[in-house]
Amino acid sequence: MIANLRYWFLIFLVALVYISGMLVTLFENDSAQFAVMAMRMVQENDFINLFKGPEEYLDKPHMHYWLAALSFKIFGINHWAYRIPGILASFLAAYSCYGLGKLLYNKNVGKLAALVFLTAQTVVLSNIDVRTDAVLTGFTIFAIWQLATYIEKKSFWSIVFGAFGAGMAFSTKGQIALLVIGISLLCHLSYTRKWKVLFSWKVLVAILVFAISVSPMLYAYYLQFDLHPEKIIRGKSGRSGIFFIFWEQSFERLSGEGHGKNSSDYFFFFHTFLWVFLPWTVLALFAYWWRVKAFVKLRFEYNKNFEFLTLGGISIIFIIISFAQFKLPHYLNIVMPLFAILTASYLHSLHRYIKKKEIRALLGVQYAILSIVFICTLLICFYVFKFSEPQGYIILIIALMVVVYFCLKQEADYIRIVTLSVYSCLLLNGVLNMHFYPSLLKYQGGSSMAKVIKENKIPVNKIYKTTNRYTWALDFYNQKPVQISSLQELKTKKDVWVYADDKELEELRNSSIDWNKQYSVDQFRITRLQGKFLKPTERKGVLNKMYLVHLH
Repeated sequence: MIANLRYWFLIFLVALVYISGMLVTLFENDSAQFAVMAMRMVQENDFINLFKGPEEYLDKPHMHYWLAALSFKIFGINHWAYRIPGILASFLAAYSCYGLGKLLYNKNVGKLAALVFLTAQTVVLSNIDVRTDAVLTGFTIFAIWQLATYIEKKSFWSIVFGAFGAGMAFSTKGQIALLVIGISLLCHLSYTRKWKVLFSWKVLVAILVFAISVSPMLYAYYLQFDLHPEKIIRGKSGRSGIFFIFWEQSFERLSGEGHGKNSSDYFFFFHTFLWVFLPWTVLALFAYWWRVKAFVKLRFEYNKNFEFLTLGGISIIFIIISFAQFKLPHYLNIVMPLFAILTASYLHSLHRYIKKKEIRALLGVQYAILSIVFICTLLICFYVFKFSEPQGYIILIIALMVVVYFCLKQEADYIRIVTLSVYSCLLLNGVLNMHFYPSLLKYQGGSSMAKVIKENKIPVNKIYKTTNRYTWALDFYNQKPVQISSLQELKTKKDVWVYADDKELEELRNSSIDWNKQYSVDQFRITRLQGKFLKPTERKGVLNKMYLVHLH
């Protein structure tokens, strides 16, 4: 197995990559939007009502916003404070992967599962582009671990902690948490035949703990929506927040009602998985296939050397979410811990049973992935966004030398697979966090304009816009939402500023509104990268402008 010193050194490097990501400017739309929603809670001292700009927000429950608001209360309103709850939840998920891997297999599988989880690409990204998924994933796998521990050991505190974790996960994103927890545990119960654990007074205590855990969120929904049936939410009146979160939410996403349909591709999550679990994707696919073959061979008869929690949970959840008409890549994050444990168990079995041929083949695959990462890193640093400071080259050269050293180091192939896979993640995300994202975010108009506003000491309470177009990054970094005003109202205002895009600026001009100062910044939808933008010679052709003009 991998030595403790090597293991904790890799964990330390992973933590450094996560910390470097905390300093990156928030992305539009969701990260900046959710940060603004939490900021509003703190500024208005209102932790009951959820708002998305001027609109009341029913879509997701409160926990993510409460945790972000708590972090703002402690550390101040800034982007690194917003990311703290997600990062802590991700390390809770990693520790839960360790605990569940140890429970189902052994300590070595648990340690490797934690490392695999923390270095999966979508997990790293979820702590940069922070939505609700990091908190959701952390509490979901914590609940699965604790409740599985109760099934195996009948521990009272395990079922209590598991019920609490389930309540926190449900309060973060709703039914999907209970679906993943329930399916995973039912798969485990059906395989181990330990149904008797359900017939215990401890289960009643767990139900009570769960009810208490979700009660703050339900009470907030009740106050905002159930008490006010006259409110029109997404075109409907009489909306019950409690009924929505217990029933309507997931069915709306499955049908596309309320959110729209963005994909009818039933293989969407399969080809999405090919990149979200990098650099471990190929290993995970082999692990899944190997486990399916083993169960077919055993005819699904119980064998103490196997577990069905991860395979069954992954398979059933994949099938269910693939039928949803509204899909996004980060919906897979909640099953990443199950994939991490399954992959770790496969790698450990190859090592334990000395399957040299398979290990050598997989080592070749991981070398290929590292080579692709190596090339991408060089393209980012020397072509897409060239280094502007010499220290960038020095840091990159040192990092590459470390990677090359471990590529050439003679050690067991199993250790090399793990080490090189982790270094693939570290190299790629280190460059992304410390160079690519900071360079990319110079083209995010809202955050760039906020810097202009701060540098020129422009009063944020005098900034207006003429449409309902969201301005999340500008709102967050100004620590004040941009006010909305009509063109007619602007004609009567003096000494104010207007934030506008090209079309809105033209409307100002056509309305005979004059201005005496103008600032402009580049604008690009950075979460929708395209080839022309990545080519320095063609980048200007796909950029837009955002303007801030002073009406005198």
